[in-house]
Amino acid sequence: MRLFRSRSFYWLLVGAGMLLVILANAHLVYVATQSDPGCATSDTKGQAAGTQIPYSPAKPAC
Repeated sequence: MRLFRSRSFYWLLVGAGMLLVILANAHLVYVATQSDPGCATSDTKGQAAGTQIPYSPAKPAC
């Protein structure tokens, strides 16, 4: 087939791939700016949700 050997076919594929990446990044930016994750609470300072891991939120939002 002549279509797969033409240079314009490959440029079309490159353009479609770039458009896909741009749209995916735009969606990520939209979701990041529009979402509200709520508050990050911790029962005890220095412990994360009943585990012995010494992590806690830097500044609780609640």
